[in-house]
Amino acid sequence: MKIVITDCDHPQTAEETAVARAHGVELVLAQCRTEDDVIAAGRDADGLVVQYAPITETVLAALPQLKAIGRYGVGYDTVDVPAATRHGVAVCNVPDYGTEDVSDHAIALAVSLERGIVRFDRQVRHGNSRIDDLRPLHRISTRVFGVVGLGLIGSATARKARGLGYTVIAHDPALPVDGVSSEGIPLVGLDELYATANVVSVHVPLNDATRHLIDSQALGKFLPGAILINTCRGGVVDTDALVDALASGRLKGAGLDVFEEEPVPVNSPLLHAENAVLTPHVAWYSEESYSELKTRTIENVIEVCAGRTPRNILNREVLV
Repeated sequence: MKIVITDCDHPQTAEETAVARAHGVELVLAQCRTEDDVIAAGRDADGLVVQYAPITETVLAALPQLKAIGRYGVGYDTVDVPAATRHGVAVCNVPDYGTEDVSDHAIALAVSLERGIVRFDRQVRHGNSRIDDLRPLHRISTRVFGVVGLGLIGSATARKARGLGYTVIAHDPALPVDGVSSEGIPLVGLDELYATANVVSVHVPLNDATRHLIDSQALGKFLPGAILINTCRGGVVDTDALVDALASGRLKGAGLDVFEEEPVPVNSPLLHAENAVLTPHVAWYSEESYSELKTRTIENVIEVCAGRTPRNILNREVLV
């Protein structure tokens, strides 16, 4: 059995190598950027482990021997899953490896903005101890935290926000409005959430329905002075509209770990937004989540190639 890691920006692949060795698998590390790169690297591979490389209809048609694709992470927008299904190729992700880590990060961004931590730090370093520029600050128990998307990470974020004292509400298109979630979170319409929440934290996949979900129209419905948190996918938020809302004061602040273009361009106006807290797509990371991600990604691929059912698969019908 041969598995090719098409691309990986991790500093090492010790976990993948150990798993491959334990199963007698040949493992090859490539650094593919284009469809042609993937086709060349995967010519005789039974499985691929993918980070950012494009897995398209063209790639799949050129690799008829392929049995499985493992995606590092939760999202899989670089993999054409319907095309893979047509070609009988299993697509696996690791949907829960970073649940605690990303939800921790979302909460940390929210609280740092609620309390003005980052801006106070900048001011103190420049000899300014005034609080006037950041007024008003409010007690968390008086605030409403809105969660958009109640998957694993959204649900964990809601649980932690409630534990801090926030009143928590949520919206999920798969759940009925005016009901409650399995954890007792009130479910509301999206417009009601925007108009009510002091903090809006988005936890949705990136697809045609969610691209620019947070655009100028949506931001215009936000409670004035609200905070936006995005730790899911950069394309869910319209950057230009967000910059305008931050500059106008419509939003009090934004905490962003993901961006429409990564890394953030050096000329991005976001870099000059004093009321934005920016982190470089690291919400997923802890030593524990890092090791789990790498191990489980390759294990999923090996399980499929060996004729077994993997722990996580997006298109189970290919195994029938």
